[in-house]
Amino acid sequence: MRFASLGSGSQGNATLVKTKDTLILVDCGFPRRETERRLQHLNVAPEDIDAIIVTHEHGDHSGGVASVSRHYKIPVYLTHGTAGSGRLSGVFQQVLLNAGDDFTIGSVHVRAIPVPHDAREPVQFRFEASGGTLGLLTDLGSITPHLVDAFSGCDALLLEFNHDLGLLMQGSYPASLKRRVAGDFGHLNNNQALELLQKLDNHRLKVLVAGHLSLKNNSKEHALAALAIAADYHQAAVHIACQDSGFGWLSVAGEADFSLAEAASA
Repeated sequence: MRFASLGSGSQGNATLVKTKDTLILVDCGFPRRETERRLQHLNVAPEDIDAIIVTHEHGDHSGGVASVSRHYKIPVYLTHGTAGSGRLSGVFQQVLLNAGDDFTIGSVHVRAIPVPHDAREPVQFRFEASGGTLGLLTDLGSITPHLVDAFSGCDALLLEFNHDLGLLMQGSYPASLKRRVAGDFGHLNNNQALELLQKLDNHRLKVLVAGHLSLKNNSKEHALAALAIAADYHQAAVHIACQDSGFGWLSVAGEADFSLAEAASA
């Protein structure tokens, strides 16, 4: 199993999960043409996508889902709450699920894990295939025991490092938005991500990606500083997902098809 990102951040998110016979797109927060361009960069044909699965209805995760789904006739998996938001109407085919459900797409087993976020029925996902386990965990404002349990034992993990709390509080956001981002149903800051890594069982963790970094309230340097502290709690290879180009294909087993530096400069 491999995974790659088309982009990660408040301006758009999309992640690919691939096995030999199955290709899943997790979220699509980019317009269709931009999605096609980014897929081409990763040598992926949109026609080969078997399913789109959606974490929640916010535009940076769902904005391009309906258009891509209709154009390429791709089924969309989403929770009842996400569907009920009305923001994903017009998809080719809806497959409705509940937070906490397990389901299978091709050769990939997927678990939809509920998270504390200010959306209708938000979930994040844990994928299992070919003996490997991948966790995608962004867009949550607080750490709960069920999340520690659900994301322990992963071979690869994409984890939110959304903001540095000091930068957020000193920044230009209005007070209401600062409260939302930093609140229990907002986004993880760097210290919270570090706290979660300290609590997880990471004995199998080989690949760790810091994702959903805020362009205004975080930086690679701030995230890497937190990850350096977290090095005592895992032995994984560390990568940063960026807004402009995401990251190139990474193997859940820990071997990259090409380096992050190459992906960023491509």
